[in-house]
Amino acid sequence: MSEQHAGIDETAIQRLQRGETLISLTHLPDDVVGVSSSIFINATPAMVWESLTNYNNLSRYLPKVLSSNLIERKSNEVILDQTGKTGIFIFEKIVHFRLKITEEPPKKIFFEQVEGDFEVYRGEWLLETSRTIQGTILSYNAEIKPHFFAPPILVSFVQWQDLPGILKAHKNRAEAV
Repeated sequence: MSEQHAGIDETAIQRLQRGETLISLTHLPDDVVGVSSSIFINATPAMVWESLTNYNNLSRYLPKVLSSNLIERKSNEVILDQTGKTGIFIFEKIVHFRLKITEEPPKKIFFEQVEGDFEVYRGEWLLETSRTIQGTILSYNAEIKPHFFAPPILVSFVQWQDLPGILKAHKNRAEAV
């Protein structure tokens, strides 16, 4: 763990410590949406790790995750099957995907869809600490493009709307461990 926080400057760290959830969206080539988000969690990296990797129970505390099942584990590689809801209002859609996950405990989780409803769905979870803060900064970085028609502006809006709830659910879970 380092003093560098995935490009998060000292002002952002202060905002995170005040309870803000930071979100940044970018439009990448070929209608792919890039998303980065961070939250401060008053828990050790081990507690945050437990929340993130409790794969069979994610649907119990993450909003819009309908099911989450660990299919296979080989050392630090996991195959995870998930079903969830995405979208807004009458435009909600059920999505299914299978992820290949590579774990680097207790600091990084890489994921990439190997099958499912997205043309592009890959990213990482990062857990960071430093001597200047007590707790963990959890960051999520991903690239997303659905197979179904959804303009990038809509994908961006859905991410903007859903990510705070997802990150806060991980925060609440980790702080309760």
